[in-house]
Amino acid sequence: MMLTDSRWQSTAVSRRHALALAGGSLLAALSLPVSGLAQAAGGRAVPSRGFNLPGWLDRKDGLSPGEAVLEKLRQTGFETVRLPVNDTLISADDTAGLRLIHDGVTTLVRQGFDVIVDMHPSTDLHTALRDDFDAGAERTIRAWTILRDVIADLPASSVYPELLNEPPMERTAWLPLRDKLAETLRSKCPLHTLIWGPAPYQGIWELGDTPPLADDNQIVAIHFYAPMAFTHQCQTWDTTSPLARIANLPFPATKEMPLVRERIAALRAAGDEQAAAMIEEQLATPWTEAAIVSEFAGLARWSAAHDCPVILNEFGVLNFCVDAESRTSWVRAVRQAAEANQIGWAYWELDQGFGVIQSRQSTEGFDRSMIAALFGADGGG
Repeated sequence: MMLTDSRWQSTAVSRRHALALAGGSLLAALSLPVSGLAQAAGGRAVPSRGFNLPGWLDRKDGLSPGEAVLEKLRQTGFETVRLPVNDTLISADDTAGLRLIHDGVTTLVRQGFDVIVDMHPSTDLHTALRDDFDAGAERTIRAWTILRDVIADLPASSVYPELLNEPPMERTAWLPLRDKLAETLRSKCPLHTLIWGPAPYQGIWELGDTPPLADDNQIVAIHFYAPMAFTHQCQTWDTTSPLARIANLPFPATKEMPLVRERIAALRAAGDEQAAAMIEEQLATPWTEAAIVSEFAGLARWSAAHDCPVILNEFGVLNFCVDAESRTSWVRAVRQAAEANQIGWAYWELDQGFGVIQSRQSTEGFDRSMIAALFGADGGG
């Protein structure tokens, strides 16, 4: 969960920190949902209309979604689930744990969803990759060496392995590891579409000098949370961050808006120069739909130049202190920009701080305004 290019960049917050959690032959015969698929570079289909589902298979005490909730989500218009998995819970000796992952993905596919199986670094792996790269890389390869056998038994038309979320390393270290992970998966999963993103934040601005895999069956995944002073205001997981002290900012916005000037003045009056400066810095470029459109037009140019499809598999706004109209305006603008450029999307996330429903266990509490922002005026379906 990171900023986009330098115009809006002033801090970096990992999504991992943001949430701090956060039978094969039968399935192969199931049809692939097509209404929401983006037709990307080379005419290849990219999964879209998705949501992220952390807090299930990435935790020992994870909570699975109710069957009725999944059915309602599918009827609402969602077609893809990005499903984080935790490397510490993947062990060759833990057949029950591997079966849990297999059965969880199977459940989603039977409900008609495409599923992105996202290798989401645990705290331990994230630290290892930062502090002892060789050991961390070996752990990541080992996790996929085990998990690839689970993926191989699942339909390539519906299940997409994602190599590593927000790789916590420099590009020069990531690209060789990315290629090794792809090779590891390809030995058992020759037909599955591989998903990967640029290091370290999967930002659009990081793609410029990042070459695709030498593989004809891949999708690049990017994340978009710009400007973070808007999307992450009132965040609670890092009280030292100025984002925790920024509140009630609108979208769209400029530095000259009275509400924005009042917020900056109030922060300075309280002695919080850091938060005030962050807002001013990120508003050097006004927060507008046009700015978002420009970002995604550039992303589409990269996709076309490299003949490589793209998915936006994280974007969202915290619901802690933002007004509903601003929140839905930003989400709608991002979703429309992605779709206009044949870029698939998956919203972060279902039912936590960024969520669109109150609980994965209840069919009540769907946020109609957010559903409408994601699917249009009719609210999906």
